[in-house]
Amino acid sequence: MSQDSAAAGNVIRLAEIRDTPLSVDEVFGAVGDPSAGGVALFVGTVRDHDHARDVSALSYSAHPTVRRELLAVMEKVAADLPVRALAAVHRVGDLEIGDLAVVVAASCPHRAEAFEACRRLIDDLKAQVPIWKHQTFADGGDEWVGAC
Repeated sequence: MSQDSAAAGNVIRLAEIRDTPLSVDEVFGAVGDPSAGGVALFVGTVRDHDHARDVSALSYSAHPTVRRELLAVMEKVAADLPVRALAAVHRVGDLEIGDLAVVVAASCPHRAEAFEACRRLIDDLKAQVPIWKHQTFADGGDEWVGAC
């Protein structure tokens, strides 16, 4: 393990893909650090519409390499920013409207860094981690949305 990977391992406190409900409190608690002056948290929820269409059902699925890819994203954020702690949990399986789909958090010495790290974490997760969303619409149509 490289020195950067070892350092990232110390700040990555939670990195999971789950088929059970997510907890904001768990993710927030995972990034607590006495040297952090700022914590930023993002919560993604299942909405009742997309592309001006009513959503009636939604399911997430993931590739078997999902955790490895999530860790790679988190390691890169930790290497690029003064992160004290990172946490990310994404849900898979069938979800209901209003369910938490993803919760990520970052703690850093200052608020601007925490916002930047949290934003990078969710944006890179959505762009690079192999998780797919299958939406079924009230009009009978459906679509697959790939994260990468």
